[in-house]
Amino acid sequence: QVQLVESGGGLVQAGGSLRLSCAASGRTFSIYTMGWFRQAPGKEREFVSSVRWVGSMTYSADYADSVKGRFTISRDNAKNTVYLQMNSLKPEDTAVYYCAENPLSRGDLRVPSNYDSWGQGTQVTVSS
Repeated sequence: QVQLVESGGGLVQAGGSLRLSCAASGRTFSIYTMGWFRQAPGKEREFVSSVRWVGSMTYSADYADSVKGRFTISRDNAKNTVYLQMNSLKPEDTAVYYCAENPLSRGDLRVPSNYDSWGQGTQVTVSS
């Protein structure tokens, strides 16, 4: 089973930036959908972004409305790593951020239960 390890979280002021990384081990993931989710205290885990292979080394990205235009997902298949660049951070972005893998691009890619493997999460705190 693949192992996912997130890094890059931290404390940042509103308006600042962070880049999260998620390194996958155990197998290559170039054709697998990778997603980012987040969970704030007392709230359900919510979709942030996903990147899906659509063929010929082409990928399609999707974003939650709340982060569109501020966050960018990318991947480096040579490093088995997916990134989430987060700009113009807001206090409401504060949460634990998780990366996840959906090898077969199964179902609605915004639904957490369609992902098979999860990382341990990394805390992002945005101060006002």
